[in-house]
Amino acid sequence: MTLVNEDVKLLRCAVLLMLVIGLLSRPVHAVENRRQMEVAARGAKVMPFSLAQTQHQFSKTDTGGIQRVIARDDLDLQQVWLIRQHLEQLADSFNQGDFSGPEKIHGADMPGLAAMRAAKPGALQIHYTAEAAGASLTFHSRDPELIAAVHDWFDAQLRDHGGDATAMHCPHHQ
Repeated sequence: MTLVNEDVKLLRCAVLLMLVIGLLSRPVHAVENRRQMEVAARGAKVMPFSLAQTQHQFSKTDTGGIQRVIARDDLDLQQVWLIRQHLEQLADSFNQGDFSGPEKIHGADMPGLAAMRAAKPGALQIHYTAEAAGASLTFHSRDPELIAAVHDWFDAQLRDHGGDATAMHCPHHQ
């Protein structure tokens, strides 16, 4: 009988441990989900296209990276047009050191943002490209600190946009 009592005690401890782990992990997901919801709400005020109907794609490269926004339905010409319009405006703003759009969405303390904003003219170049289902911005620098800032900025956007963003790998852009 003692063996059965010991088995019951071990089972109770295992169940208790699983409950504690479950309870401790929930707040992390709740905080992430709350942040993503807040970012989506602020994003709807800044970005003219629908987050639900588009996807942000981020590819880190040796010289910076590529941020692509595409319509989930490439035949949704309204979303494609809105993406292109917005990203073309962002490229102009970013090249002037104005990152107020992302700041309004993600906050002033967004990783990488301060370094990109403080970059000397020409040290970080952002090029706009229209694509079949949307558009992309290519970030290019020779400054290792700015390249790291772009990478940090991409990582922060991936976290903040959740399922509306994905990391892509573009070896041909390296």
